[in-house]
Amino acid sequence: MLIVDDQPLVRRGLALILSPDPSFEVVAEAENGEQAVALAHRLRPDVVVMDIRMPVLDGVGATQELARTLPDCRVLALSTFDMDEYVVAALRAGACGFLPKDVSPEDLGAAIRTVHAGEAVVAPRLLTRLISTYVRVPPGSPPPVAETGELTPREVEVWRLMATGLDNTGISRALEISHSTVKNYITSIFGKLDVRDRAQAVIAAYESGLVTARTGGAGGRGPE
Repeated sequence: MLIVDDQPLVRRGLALILSPDPSFEVVAEAENGEQAVALAHRLRPDVVVMDIRMPVLDGVGATQELARTLPDCRVLALSTFDMDEYVVAALRAGACGFLPKDVSPEDLGAAIRTVHAGEAVVAPRLLTRLISTYVRVPPGSPPPVAETGELTPREVEVWRLMATGLDNTGISRALEISHSTVKNYITSIFGKLDVRDRAQAVIAAYESGLVTARTGGAGGRGPE
């Protein structure tokens, strides 16, 4: 694992939190995105815990470069603020998920394991708030089915439920289908939408107009 943050105290703190777990090995620390990319190419870590706002090369640029040149190196983005447009940009760039920096050590460890296993880490409450604020559907956009004609009606429904924050178990219960069937649908959806993971699929659902975030109210209400 590679830890990337421009603040030495944060880097050291993350390393101290993660190092006692025998399943984690912190191979290096980087203070900016340019250094992170160079170290990742040399050390080939499985996971990069990436701060978003950094000098020289920010986390978005570094994530985009890693997604392009080291696709097996999975990036978990960190943000100081829940509402941070750079997080959405990082997800678009290829990050496999994001967490706020005030996350608990247990949740951070669980997220790293999830990313390492090839899944995306998407916090539904934060993601829907981010997308409702920063993702905009261009006026006059065609309806989702016109843009994604290859998707079957069932796949569109699975995609919609995914975008509302349901995990595979929730989708399985909502549609009364098996867990393995849900996985097969999601794999097909990723391929047809040409997205890398769940986070990018959720963003695509908002951008297409398949789902919209409600406006107004406190606490970041969920999608309609």
